Amino acid sequence: MTLWDTSLPGMTRDEDEDDRPGSSGLLMSKFLEARTVLIFGGIDQKLAQIVSAQLLYLDHVNHDPIKIFINSPGGHVESGDTIHDLISFIDSPVAVIGTGWVASAGTHIFLGAPKERRYCLPNTRFLIHQPSGGAQGRAGDIAIQAQEIVKMRERLAQVIAEKTGQKIERVREDIERDYWMSTEEAKDYGILGTVINKGDQIKF
Repeated sequence: MTLWDTSLPGMTRDEDEDDRPGSSGLLMSKFLEARTVLIFGGIDQKLAQIVSAQLLYLDHVNHDPIKIFINSPGGHVESGDTIHDLISFIDSPVAVIGTGWVASAGTHIFLGAPKERRYCLPNTRFLIHQPSGGAQGRAGDIAIQAQEIVKMRERLAQVIAEKTGQKIERVREDIERDYWMSTEEAKDYGILGTVINKGDQIKF
């Protein structure tokens, strides 16, 4: 049995995967034993299910700290919402560590942790912007989808403002277009707490 896939709901192993050293299932199981969760790549419903199961499982085992590493271009907003909300829902304290890039829905997840537990490695970039969508169908349906995107945009702006301390008017203006930030810019903006070089700099 591994903590990664075989005993958690919705997680299945590829048929050709085994428990040899270096295999992805065994490797990810070892990460979970260390209470470490990885969010790499696009954020979708499948990733949200896996990460949610991992967080809930670890919180069930005990309430020791959990580390989440994020390297993501973003993706599905509601999938990001699920992980964002679970970070504060569980009793275990969570630290997020950005690496590479933390963009769009990835930034939304990153903001799920309190500012003092938002870290990143030195060469990380951050991106905030408004949600986008490809509305299709009848005119009435397109109008409904457009209204929902506007409401989602305002909701995300409110979250960014609350989590960063920025005025909502500035956030609304900033997310009109892609707003990229270096580590220092993200720190000044209020997205990032601390830039770190070593694991022992993470404090709970």
